[in-house]
Amino acid sequence: MKIIISPAKRMEECDDLFEAGELPVYLSRAQVLCERLKAMTEGELQRVFGANAAITHENFLRYRQMELSRARTPALLAYIGIQYQYMAPKLFSERQWMYVKEHLRILSGLYGILRPDDRVTPYRLEMQARLSVEGRKDLYGFWGDFLYRELTGGMQDETDRVLVNLASREYSRAVEPYLSPDMRFVTCVFGTLEGGKVKVKATEAKMARGEMVRFLAEREAKGPEALKEFDRLGYRYEKERSERNLFVFLKGE
Repeated sequence: MKIIISPAKRMEECDDLFEAGELPVYLSRAQVLCERLKAMTEGELQRVFGANAAITHENFLRYRQMELSRARTPALLAYIGIQYQYMAPKLFSERQWMYVKEHLRILSGLYGILRPDDRVTPYRLEMQARLSVEGRKDLYGFWGDFLYRELTGGMQDETDRVLVNLASREYSRAVEPYLSPDMRFVTCVFGTLEGGKVKVKATEAKMARGEMVRFLAEREAKGPEALKEFDRLGYRYEKERSERNLFVFLKGE
């Protein structure tokens, strides 16, 4: 079983908690993107990022100085968005850290796919960015099936061929088109019931995704059935609204 999550826009360097591992598996392709971005003007980068002038300038300078091969921060400790605050990986025990190293993968616009201890440097590049590279109109085309192949390459046992999707749509769609018929792809939805319909609020969903990763790590979960026991932040698994590959969790009043 592998669990996929989205990255966060905000990042920091942190190399003194858990030992960093190897460089990302698709470093050479990340370098292609890095060089493409280094060659762009600030104005061009701002259109790619869809960000304000201050954020664009910060990342313009980052890319000018970026050396991917010299990165030191374990990927899971580099992101500081809401999802990661609720996951709190910096507070993981050694056993929990070992669990996420085996089961958790972060999807990334720049790096493609990351193991928790892969060495990364702060960057900005969302998967949905309109960046043409190597004749591809966007990053979905650039990455193609690379992410899916890396996710599933070591899954030999049929009972292990499960992907738990805790990623946003922006990132999960970089994997879903390549799913093989024998791969189970379980998506978790976190919402509230309003007018008889499930409503998903982005911020609360990010919080729940982070809590779910921590929940699974604490229990060292091996299969998707363990997800149904999730009971944090007021959520409960709703069997009647769920399907085999769609797990719905509703927040009580």
